Amino acid sequence: MAIDKPWGGRFTQRPQREVEIFTSSLSFDRRLYRQDILGSKAYAKMLCRVGLIDKNEMKIILSGLDSILEDIEVGKFNFDPGDEDIHMAVEKALIARIGEVGKKLHTGRSRNDQVALDLRLFVREEIDEIIVTLKDLRRTLIQLAKRELNTVMPGYTHLQRAQPVLFSHYLMAYDCMFARDLERLENCRERTNVLPLGSGAIAGSNLPLDRRYLAKILKFPEITKNSMDAVADRDFVVEFVFSCALIMMHLSRLCEDLIVWSTDEFKFVEFSDDYSTGSSMMPQKKNPDVAELIRGKTGRVYGNLVSLLVTLKGLPMTYNRDLQEDKEPLFDTVDTVKSSIKNAKGMLNGMKINRERMKEAAYGFTIATDIAEYLVMKGVPFRDAHRIVGEIVAYCLEKRKSLSELDLKEFKEFHNCFDEDALKNLSPDDSVRRKVTEGSTSPEEVRIYIEEQERKLFS
Repeated sequence: MAIDKPWGGRFTQRPQREVEIFTSSLSFDRRLYRQDILGSKAYAKMLCRVGLIDKNEMKIILSGLDSILEDIEVGKFNFDPGDEDIHMAVEKALIARIGEVGKKLHTGRSRNDQVALDLRLFVREEIDEIIVTLKDLRRTLIQLAKRELNTVMPGYTHLQRAQPVLFSHYLMAYDCMFARDLERLENCRERTNVLPLGSGAIAGSNLPLDRRYLAKILKFPEITKNSMDAVADRDFVVEFVFSCALIMMHLSRLCEDLIVWSTDEFKFVEFSDDYSTGSSMMPQKKNPDVAELIRGKTGRVYGNLVSLLVTLKGLPMTYNRDLQEDKEPLFDTVDTVKSSIKNAKGMLNGMKINRERMKEAAYGFTIATDIAEYLVMKGVPFRDAHRIVGEIVAYCLEKRKSLSELDLKEFKEFHNCFDEDALKNLSPDDSVRRKVTEGSTSPEEVRIYIEEQERKLFS
């Protein structure tokens, strides 16, 4: 006698309880209930359109699915741990509510193309939400950059003071990263936005399923071209998680800078109390825990990406139960990146900027390159100018002076090309103001970039 499972016709023994627990994904894929019901409603309409069910049967199925959705939304739906996944849970409930007609919904459909659809719907929705939150973060960066357009700080290479830059230029460097992240998400959405439903388990169907009609109802501009690839493909999930991993990497780098800059050794920035925590032992501490957790959570998103790649790397065509393992890394990535972006935005909104300390730190030898370029403008080959300024720096270190403290006589001891005008541009403010290349840290170039991005984001 067949067992009581949707696939149990050829089986005479139920799976062991341990097997049922081990193979069940309902505890986490129940999160796809909205997508699953949305796809099932579209599928019922299509079955009616092609004559596989009549209009009355379609209405009964749609009404049953709506009642299941409502019960889940209000917390009244009883999820049975014995059901394998969200697809089986919904179908079982539907049959229990509307009777025999509920058994017709799965006509021509497999859980293989059903879950592929659910995942594409889910990823498409989440991409749209993350794009909104990422744009909000960029707007916050732009507003902060506008406010700090005259704030000069030392730029760093190798974590050593390099050249003076505008703090707004630094912020817009991260905006460039997040702009690329948006482009990647938008491109990923295009490849995600392809309908797999109607591919069946592997080979398509002998039934006259209208996939183009399904695509129209579910707002997919394209349908998959190969039924085997349609049920096996998780590239869009990997690509999405990869895009999220890059977002997290950019957030982590930003947080690393701000964590360092919030220390007493730098004192460039101070996090607001509501985005900081204290020490349980040391009363004086104010810890940048939000920034540190964003930095730390980046690693788990990387882990999710690697997990997906490893799961997929050895799978034979087409669908394999291993693919059940794609959802938890995907869901965790979505939750992590959305909360990280939102917390980063709040952290930046409340952050105090110590302009005086930043400017003070920009003095010293950060204008050395400016002096070398001054000599180049006087006709000195750059390699000679580089050596000359290096010797001037060594002299300053010996005499415990900064470059701005030297007089013309001292400069001329190193090269006779130095004139009075050499003494007029020895401050960090002069350094950023004199930049002329496109994309540089000059106030005008930074302002142009900000205005361009504002038009894109606020229009």
